[in-house]
Amino acid sequence: MSPVMTEYFRQKLLQWRAELLKESTETLVNLQDGGIQEPDIADRASAETDRSLELRTRDRERKLISKIDEAIERIELGEYGYCEETGEPIGVRRLEARPIATLSVEAQERHERMERTQRDD
Repeated sequence: MSPVMTEYFRQKLLQWRAELLKESTETLVNLQDGGIQEPDIADRASAETDRSLELRTRDRERKLISKIDEAIERIELGEYGYCEETGEPIGVRRLEARPIATLSVEAQERHERMERTQRDD
């Protein structure tokens, strides 16, 4: 991968990470603003469900930030864009769609087939 492409993906990852952190901060501010003050029990239940969903989403994003950090580290080590399994380059289209990808499309498909067969057993 050329240095220009590598820098493009580094910037894309950094921007994605910054957006996730901003959303996380907004969630923390909303949670610190106080408890659920809905007088109606149905409204309170709905607000609690929304809050629970928001927390689950933030937990998933926390894990995603970790994967973004790993991808940035691979860039710094010169390993970004190469399949962890085969060592072959990961296609630019795949990296564009999933910048944190560690497997080529073919390796990912093999991995998913293996998971399916193990799950079916």
